Amino acid sequence: MISLAERKSIEQIEEGNELAPKFDAHGLIPVVTTDYDTGELLMHAYMNEEALKKTIELGEAVYWSRSRRVLWHKGATSGLVQKVREMRIDDDQDNVWLRVDVQGGASCHVGYRSCFYRTVPVGDAAKNGIALGWTETEKVFDPKEVYGNAPNPTQV
Repeated sequence: MISLAERKSIEQIEEGNELAPKFDAHGLIPVVTTDYDTGELLMHAYMNEEALKKTIELGEAVYWSRSRRVLWHKGATSGLVQKVREMRIDDDQDNVWLRVDVQGGASCHVGYRSCFYRTVPVGDAAKNGIALGWTETEKVFDPKEVYGNAPNPTQV
């Protein structure tokens, strides 16, 4: 059974050896996930306490789906499991960084490798309006083939 430390002092949080994460008012902690080898940003999600503990226990990414309000073991349906090679926590212990190996080559439920497959123009480039640019144009998999009509993890 994985146990988390109670938050007691700034010294413990910032300089100690105990994992004492700070969850927000909804019981969540933000997570950024990158490819272990390339450093490419794959996705941003959230974990609740149970998801954090499961991730530590399994060595595979488990998130909390805010829209479906359930644990979301990444890849359980698609086979695109994220094997955690390294987990980091920031100085305040209120953000998690996962460095993963992506089984199957994709992390985005839309079918792209990364969830960050579009760019937003800034500065002079935005003066004529905001048209998103694309960093990926080919999907790694077909979401309809993988998920069918099942609700996706980020459905509005």
